[in-house]
Amino acid sequence: MDMVASMPAMKLDKLYENGFICEAILRSLPPLGKKYVLQLLHIDVPVAAKLLEEWVLPDGHMKHRVAIDRLVQLRVFVEAVDRKNDKTYKLNPTFQKSLQELLVRGGTLPREPMPSNITVRLPTLEDLEAYALQQWECFLLQLISSSLVEKPSNISSSLMKVFQRRLLSQRDKEAPKLTESGFQFLLMETNAQLWYIIREYISNSEERGVDAADLISFMLELSFHVIGEAYNINSLTDFQRSIIRDLADLGLVKLQQGRKESWFIPTKLATNLSVSLADSSSRKEGFVVVETNFRVYAYSTSRLHCEILRLFSKVEYQLPNLIVGAITKESLYNAFENGITAEQIITFLQQNAHPRVADRIPSVPENVTDQIRLWESDLNRVEMTEAYYYDEFPSRDVFEGACDTAREWNGLLWEDSKKMHMVVKTGVHTYVREYLRSQK
Repeated sequence: MDMVASMPAMKLDKLYENGFICEAILRSLPPLGKKYVLQLLHIDVPVAAKLLEEWVLPDGHMKHRVAIDRLVQLRVFVEAVDRKNDKTYKLNPTFQKSLQELLVRGGTLPREPMPSNITVRLPTLEDLEAYALQQWECFLLQLISSSLVEKPSNISSSLMKVFQRRLLSQRDKEAPKLTESGFQFLLMETNAQLWYIIREYISNSEERGVDAADLISFMLELSFHVIGEAYNINSLTDFQRSIIRDLADLGLVKLQQGRKESWFIPTKLATNLSVSLADSSSRKEGFVVVETNFRVYAYSTSRLHCEILRLFSKVEYQLPNLIVGAITKESLYNAFENGITAEQIITFLQQNAHPRVADRIPSVPENVTDQIRLWESDLNRVEMTEAYYYDEFPSRDVFEGACDTAREWNGLLWEDSKKMHMVVKTGVHTYVREYLRSQK
């Protein structure tokens, strides 16, 4: 919800006129934040900050601070000072009114599902989930490299460049390469990846002549539609129709055409837009088994899974439904050099553990996780710093003066006073050089 928090106060208040937006904001809050909103929902007077602190146990002070900061950022709480100069908080009146009406009277979406006699051959929930996964994986493969995709999505090249700008880098006449952020992006959970892409999509909206507030409102509203139900495209505005086509390429909705009518069907990816990343419990079934001998077996037909495993392991061969590889020192060093951390690799293996090993404690063998961390620490033992080496000083006074000059700029890395040798940081060497010239 960072995009919402960064919006001007007037646009936020307009956004909060929609009860479903308020519910989406409520869902995204940390647990204490939700508690405060519901407790103050029917209180119209400011509440002292000290009183709110009394609602929390002593060991929950940090969580309390995080919740309050988030509520203030989103303008759910309006901060003020009373006559005694004490800080107070009050629910945003627009947010409060909309949420009250939603909880008391219930909300009605702007559009109702289409009758079943009009929509025929609707996909089952299993087919819809498979479609969403296929579209999302196709998009991610195209994001990494268009050569990996057999059938590219219909996303425009200009919009694809927006998504790629922080994930890929390209030098003149060279093929694009994943950046440090790009490698880390591929190891994220699907829900985190989705929100990253949606943030980029929203941040670029004004360049396409689209109001960010309208786009956020439509996205969050879409998350309250029922998975698998068909909704008439004619119920959308022209602006929303252009957005829905992009969302179909990402796998958030499926478009279908009947004899006279056309409709869109929300997938699970769309409904996850209003779920907090921290509270997301929609864990997908894992596919990775790691053995104590560092062998990796991935039971998957996905080409994307194979490419992700290549980031930190050596893929030896691939069968129709099995990828076999090994975690080696060389493969991990390559991952570390690309900006991937040991904890990210371990978390990925744990989150995607096959059901047969997911319930084990630990799901990834301890000797493997310990060795991954050790190999990372090996790289961190030595820090490479560009430097200049000086020797053959004409006198000890000149040598000591040069050392003092380097110390003044915090750039003296090493000195040997007996042999009159010294090493200084790059940048600081210019001041040392000027000093030496002045002594000639």
